Amino acid sequence: MNKRFLKIGELSRIVGVLPSTINFYTNEGLLKEVKRSQGGYRLYEPKYAIQRLKYIHKLQKDKRLTIQEIKRIIK
Repeated sequence: MNKRFLKIGELSRIVGVLPSTINFYTNEGLLKEVKRSQGGYRLYEPKYAIQRLKYIHKLQKDKRLTIQEIKRIIK
């Protein structure tokens, strides 16, 4: 994890969620991509993205909050 940015597949493996879940969170505005690679891959800052995904997952699984409820908490 000493790279400057993570691609969605790398982030997915680290956190243990599907890439489609990360795409969904990004599209919903819960997770911000830093930029896109030359090939069009979404790139994420490792520390921010890992912490954010774990927090979202905790809110969904432990607290049983909906995406709309999580949006209100996070924003």
